[in-house]
Amino acid sequence: MTDALKRLSDEGVAIWLDDLSRKRITSGNLAELIDQSHVVGVTTNPSIFQKAISSGDGYEQQVSDLAARKVTVEEAIRMITTADVRDAADILRPVFDATGGQDGRVSIEVDPRLAHNTKATVAEAKQLAWLVDRPNTLIKIPATKAGLPAITEVIGKGISVNVTLIFSLERYREVMDAYLAGLEKAKAAGLELGKIHSVASFFVSRVDTEIDKRLDAVGTDEAKALKGKSALANARLAYQAFEEVFSGERWAALDKAGANKQRPLWASTGVKDPSLKDTLYVDDLVAPGTVNTMPEATLEAVADHGEVTGNTIAGKYEAAKADLDALAKLGVSYDEVVQLLEDEGVDKFEAAWNDLLKSTEAELKRLAPSEG
Repeated sequence: MTDALKRLSDEGVAIWLDDLSRKRITSGNLAELIDQSHVVGVTTNPSIFQKAISSGDGYEQQVSDLAARKVTVEEAIRMITTADVRDAADILRPVFDATGGQDGRVSIEVDPRLAHNTKATVAEAKQLAWLVDRPNTLIKIPATKAGLPAITEVIGKGISVNVTLIFSLERYREVMDAYLAGLEKAKAAGLELGKIHSVASFFVSRVDTEIDKRLDAVGTDEAKALKGKSALANARLAYQAFEEVFSGERWAALDKAGANKQRPLWASTGVKDPSLKDTLYVDDLVAPGTVNTMPEATLEAVADHGEVTGNTIAGKYEAAKADLDALAKLGVSYDEVVQLLEDEGVDKFEAAWNDLLKSTEAELKRLAPSEG
């Protein structure tokens, strides 16, 4: 079943699972995926935790204890989510050790309500790193305008970061710049650069979802011919930007000091359009030095019928640029789409976080011990 996953791994793509729950940890399922499906990392986000904790499976005892201590709902959520991340990090520790710290990573996101507050994001990132207290953690910071200086500050303190919610090529370049600036700060502070890692989560499927909707509205044959192409074009041009930045002079000085490249991570790789093949954003985004974080359904689809045929990014930059240029000619604004997706991404995570607050508060009340 896992031949395609092995080929993917052999091509230099790190396979991460875009999901986490206590049941997945305690049942041995996560360990099994690491052992049998070449999974070498885990990503979480507010939506994933909201789904996991709302299911209640495996959380009742901890919530009951937290209710007895009369903690706030925010503190309860942090205790619950960091416990899951800590346990997952321990399960992945052998991978972390075997890959010199590159993989075996678990990501946890700062409170999405802080996405537009630089100072609060930095404070939250430091707190999360302290709470989880595992070297194989990545703190997720959204690539908003306020997030960029936070990334530099947090990397400068030696904390490894997963930059999330990247949709545009321009913002991606700003993210890489923020990472390099952070490494330069860390170097000036005398920190060991080799211990600092980062990935840049470039979102894929949502780009097609939004652009294809607009192409349907245009309705011409030219518009229909472009459907299902924009997300791949965008991601491939992001990889081109990655190659440029991490072969330049600024990088060379950091490389010499032992720094690690910030790998592109393909996020949102579950295909949402049933007319497209369900392994599209895996099969067609293969290149060395990348990460692909997949929901379990996509992981299983790749294992079952993925078509991994080598590097599917190299040599496709001109065609990718032509696909994005063709959108503009049809009146579909790339800049408008990527800004909308960033705004929606922050809003969706904030909504999931608010739902999580409500459901956890209800559980704390339900399980609170009677007075006396």
